[in-house]
Amino acid sequence: MGSVTIRVPGTSANIGPGFDSLGCAFNIYNMLTFAHAATTTVTGCPAAYANEDNLALVAFRAACRRAGREACPVSLHIETNVPVSRGLGSSATLFVGGAMGANELLSLGLSKTDIFEIANELEGHPDNVAPATFGGFTACLVENGHPYATSVPVSPTLHFCALVPDFELTTSRARSVLPPTVPFADAVHNGTHVAVLLSALREGDTALLSLALSDRLHEPYRRPLITGLEVAEREALSLGAHAFFISGSGSTCMAVYTDEGFPVAMTARMAALLPAWRVLPLQLDREGAVAL
Repeated sequence: MGSVTIRVPGTSANIGPGFDSLGCAFNIYNMLTFAHAATTTVTGCPAAYANEDNLALVAFRAACRRAGREACPVSLHIETNVPVSRGLGSSATLFVGGAMGANELLSLGLSKTDIFEIANELEGHPDNVAPATFGGFTACLVENGHPYATSVPVSPTLHFCALVPDFELTTSRARSVLPPTVPFADAVHNGTHVAVLLSALREGDTALLSLALSDRLHEPYRRPLITGLEVAEREALSLGAHAFFISGSGSTCMAVYTDEGFPVAMTARMAALLPAWRVLPLQLDREGAVAL
């Protein structure tokens, strides 16, 4: 094969109480095109990332090692639609896309589970790479260093709207504010809320959903890092959103709604109060990463 294009969905992770365990794929995509070349080149991204350390190339080489093959020079072009460092899984799209690109271009014979495992090892946690690989809403865990993922059904009555600020928040910065230990009561709180959240998502129970998305492990520490969050949350809830949570490690926030008029009303409200923020209604992506 001379070239291949991989489409990878952006994701939201750390959903409510699902720190490092729950993630969802959406219909916003990064496109990675790999082609055989005499020397490796990277285009379509800022110059700082147009080199051998590009995350997609790191994953490309990791997939080759997994298959026992030598990596070859490639040209890589990235069409970026997932905002960088906004809590929408941009790094996961590169890890998954790079591994799948190698698999398709070089016919490595890897499965999607292999791709997931490679991406998880590079990312360090599975909650973004699982939905980026498999699509849909996923629940994940890591046992003895091995990641596992399962699909979570979501009622078609539930809709998601991303509220995207005009500033980045790196994962390292967002993790730096987390405490090394948490009270036992907070751990119990999150465990019970995750259990109920999975049922609320399946049934479309908005009353339970608004309760079950409560978190004590990461959001209380990260909320101060997102200027404007309290305004966005207040307005979203006043316009009928049933729940509001930080997407990934931020800075994007996510509103869950059922009224189809919510995105239009929210756009008007945000234009007046937080004009630099984007309102981005999203639909679940159910395919995950695919070769086009």
